[in-house]
Amino acid sequence: MYGSAAHNTYAQNNIGVESPQKLVEMLYEGVLRFNAQAKKAAKDGNIEKRLYWINRSIDIITELIITLDMKQGEIAAYLSGLYSYQIQLLSKAAAFDEIENIDECSTVFKGLLEAWREEIR
Repeated sequence: MYGSAAHNTYAQNNIGVESPQKLVEMLYEGVLRFNAQAKKAAKDGNIEKRLYWINRSIDIITELIITLDMKQGEIAAYLSGLYSYQIQLLSKAAAFDEIENIDECSTVFKGLLEAWREEIR
């Protein structure tokens, strides 16, 4: 589903990645890491950092959408919708300080990460 476009993007930025499959795993891990930072900032009452980390997660999810291979049909369309919904959740978390939306997004990405790791093994 994820072509070499994402891999090429990272390669152009001088980031060594073993494969496009490894890149997707790293992106999922990045969303989880940034969501955890956003949640911590929200609990600490640090609006600036909360927004910073949420925006970083949204950037990754946007990249995941851009690199979907829509020729893959239903699965790519499903993932596009799922990713778009996660962006909506995070946008609400940013605007209204709704930590539960960050948690929901993290739960989805934990599931995606586990499924992805199973698939590439």
